[in-house]
Amino acid sequence: MLSVRPRSGNQVPALTARVARASNLNGTTAMWVRDRLDGLWHDEDFASWYPRDGRPGLSPAQLATVCVLQFLLGLSDRDAAVAVRCRIDFKYTLCLELDDSGFHHSVLSEFRQRLLEDDRADRLLDLALARLKDAGLVRERTTQRTDSTHVLAAVRDLTRLELVTESVRAALEETARTAGHLLAGLVDEEWGRRYGRQVRPGKNPTRPKTRILSAGEDACRLLEHLRQYGPGYRPGPQVGALRQVVVRNYYRDAAGRLRWRTADDGGLPPSALAVVSPYDTTARYVRHGHIIAWKGFAAHLTETCEPDSVNVITDVATTLAATHDAHVLPGLHARLARRGLLPAEHLVDGGYTSLPHLERAAREHQVTVSGPIKANPTRQHRLGEGFGRDGFRIDFDRRQVTCPNGRVSAGWHGPCPTSELAAAPPIVARFTHGQCQPCPDKPRCTKAPARNVGFPPRELHELQARVRAEQQTPEWKTRYAVRSGIEGTVNEFAHGHGMCHCRYRGQPKAHLQHVLTAIAVNIERLSDRPETEETPTPRPPTAFQTYLDQHGIPRSKSWRALGT
Repeated sequence: MLSVRPRSGNQVPALTARVARASNLNGTTAMWVRDRLDGLWHDEDFASWYPRDGRPGLSPAQLATVCVLQFLLGLSDRDAAVAVRCRIDFKYTLCLELDDSGFHHSVLSEFRQRLLEDDRADRLLDLALARLKDAGLVRERTTQRTDSTHVLAAVRDLTRLELVTESVRAALEETARTAGHLLAGLVDEEWGRRYGRQVRPGKNPTRPKTRILSAGEDACRLLEHLRQYGPGYRPGPQVGALRQVVVRNYYRDAAGRLRWRTADDGGLPPSALAVVSPYDTTARYVRHGHIIAWKGFAAHLTETCEPDSVNVITDVATTLAATHDAHVLPGLHARLARRGLLPAEHLVDGGYTSLPHLERAAREHQVTVSGPIKANPTRQHRLGEGFGRDGFRIDFDRRQVTCPNGRVSAGWHGPCPTSELAAAPPIVARFTHGQCQPCPDKPRCTKAPARNVGFPPRELHELQARVRAEQQTPEWKTRYAVRSGIEGTVNEFAHGHGMCHCRYRGQPKAHLQHVLTAIAVNIERLSDRPETEETPTPRPPTAFQTYLDQHGIPRSKSWRALGT
């Protein structure tokens, strides 16, 4: 058991400072953290994470700083420990003497494990942003933007047969490690031959049906054996994953025989709920359209985008791959409110613009969420002919709808208790068969025997109309064009810092990786900004642009202007 003994002073030793300045005349990113912020954290910030008594441990502020520098420079644990021991700028940042031998590299893994408890990863980002806010490098009520990207889990891509076979092997490994005596009477020479090593049958294995049923029978026997002979045994994640894999891939017919599930025989559960690897039970498979498909998670990045300051990452969220983007907004705004960094306007893409969440952000946090609202989904609106929903006059006080020909709806149903992102509208007004059949405009109105009109409640209906009208104005399009810059940030995270590939297994560890990467990117951006430069230097015009300007020929200032 370790406890925290806060260090007093936190001053850079004189000899370390002199050598660091002599060898790095312009300083480094690591030295900027000490000079500009006086360190990202102090030991007192971590006092609640450790017991009050016990053997004194290493400085958590130093370990957290090393973790960030590790992700900034792309170092492994061993390389980071060597850098602490050998690099002068690391010693300067950590306030170490030149002869300090550092620590063993395994300490970093143990510290990251401590960061996985509760919401400590987010708290680490809270503390770092508080330092930046105190230094005047980020402020509240600016414009911010958010986008998401896919994250590949650190697992191998398995076929269904490989998944079942590897899940049995993983469950056997876990049981042998935690309660090996339970395998007595079950495992024999045949089991050792099948599961003694990783099995890779390939894309076209021999006797696939026999292997499929054999692996399924082995999985069922193992689960039944553990249930029967280990009543007090608490299975771990691999046994739990095996149980889910069996349920998703097999079923028993009326005669009690084990059968392989197919789309036509027994049915397959939704892929978004399926385990894709026994070693990472939180990773999921998802497909967007017909092109993008991956196994893993989704990362949502939020940053400031003011023209007169450096863009700072204010939040990063790691969700399951199948989580709808709009579900991220409430938690995102709650975290920004806790940090005192709520935006005045929040620029997002169409995946985040759920009407209930837009209304909630404005009501609870006074945040204007700007993003494309889905167009009217009715057939008449898509084809541009007939009577769309906008042609019907809605009277919320009388709870009735009047059609373009003056007929009043006979029924008003709702609002119904649907989810916030349900496809069905919460209010539906119905016209009767007798009202619609005599109408001469019925072929232009509906193909059904009678017309039904769906729409949201009054406050959301008014918000929808107001937002759709605003989005047609040039002013809104100019403001919203700033959102496209977030894609450069996503590219920076993905290709510059490996964010789209998990270093570790499991959603909590993936989120910790993303938080440390976000802090590292903030430090990198802010340290590269010259102290004397107030605003970034604009990009000079090209030769052709100069030619157009000299001859008075108008040119587009933004590529988005081509679509307007």
